[in-house]
Amino acid sequence: MTTTQKIQKKLSDSKSARWTVLFIVSFTTMWGYFLSDAMSPLMTMLEEQMHWSSSDFGTFNWAYGWLNVFLFMLVFGGIILDKFGVRFTGVGACVLMIIGAGIKYYAVEFISPLEEAGTIFGLRTQVFIACVGYAIFAMGIEICGITVTKAIAKWFKGKELALAMGVQVAVARLGTAFAMIICPVIVKNFSMSTPLLFSLVLLIIGFLAYLVFCVMDKKLDAEGVKDESEEQFKASDIKLIITNKGFWLIALLCLMFYSAVFPFMKYAASLMENKYMVDGEIAGLIVSLIPLGNLIMTPIFGGIYDRKGKGATLMIIGSILLTVVHLLFAMPILNVWWFAVIIMILLGVAFSLVPSALWPSVPKIIPEKQLGSAYAVIFWVQNIGLSFVPLFIGIILEKFCTQGSRIGADGQVSTLYDYTIPMIIFAVFGIIAIFISYMLKKEDAKKGYGLE
Repeated sequence: MTTTQKIQKKLSDSKSARWTVLFIVSFTTMWGYFLSDAMSPLMTMLEEQMHWSSSDFGTFNWAYGWLNVFLFMLVFGGIILDKFGVRFTGVGACVLMIIGAGIKYYAVEFISPLEEAGTIFGLRTQVFIACVGYAIFAMGIEICGITVTKAIAKWFKGKELALAMGVQVAVARLGTAFAMIICPVIVKNFSMSTPLLFSLVLLIIGFLAYLVFCVMDKKLDAEGVKDESEEQFKASDIKLIITNKGFWLIALLCLMFYSAVFPFMKYAASLMENKYMVDGEIAGLIVSLIPLGNLIMTPIFGGIYDRKGKGATLMIIGSILLTVVHLLFAMPILNVWWFAVIIMILLGVAFSLVPSALWPSVPKIIPEKQLGSAYAVIFWVQNIGLSFVPLFIGIILEKFCTQGSRIGADGQVSTLYDYTIPMIIFAVFGIIAIFISYMLKKEDAKKGYGLE
């Protein structure tokens, strides 16, 4: 047995070591997702306390793609990841998240929400500065996402990769669940900026946790199990990625599927309040069923993929279920809270099926040394939907779906919206995802990627 083999047995082949790594990087991304969705259940409160309109809320979520999409920072982040590795890139991503969170908190806490504070590029100053902070944070969390994904691929290569990625997604989604559940409660008991300050502290803790991972990863490299991609990636490798049909099917599926999930979650609490007439705190609790379902089901489906395959089939089933869910939300039937709970649980299943198969499929299609850039391009495509779809939905709500106003339990007035059109739009994304999943299954049969 060679020295390298002994080291691999001690570290990357050590179950306790690689699962410790998985827990650490998942912990970091969990708090990133917390801040990412900290404002999602607060749309009505933002309208009541900060005078934000639905288009302001949509513009704020559109800012998620200002740097990632328009300036291609996410793609550059992938190139940096392939060139300098998971430690350097991950630390930089964490710093960006903390800076963005700080700016976002400053905007909400210290800048007046009224027009007397002035405007920047047609937006009230508070909204614009909050958007800038969110854009910087978004660059950090997305680069962190591709970095963590590649780190897991490095540590779990040839082992339970799909299960590990499923667990990482599940733990990260806990951050979303926490945000949906506790942020409305925090605002009601403190102030609108308090969840953002809380998020900032959590991000710093997540950064410290990532530094622990860096120590472990450096030890792994120093003892002979070096990341194969580091210092081998060439910019010309991007051509090999973008000329791969299977890769583009994965990227487009990611775009359509996540466009029907994450933007929906930005407005889901408002949907619960407007269609099912529940209180804001209960609305957040119902929406949290989606990521909480992920916690249980994504690792299960990931384990099935590891043992049985059928990755493309899992994606087809998940896309079908996603479409059904949004059509049920669009229909004027059973506008009661318990029916909304059932639909949310179904959406949680769909949201577990597709990611559990999608992300572990990328290493089957793309060589390891190009994985960082491949994930970066996929995340870049995904960010087009994550930024533009919320903006589009916010404008649609304001222009076509306003139905007057309603008075909440606390006596504050907010706008009443009809969510039929937005739900139909999300269902269309689901239908397209079904078609792409079917094409991916055919491509896998032709090229033998091993997805099935």
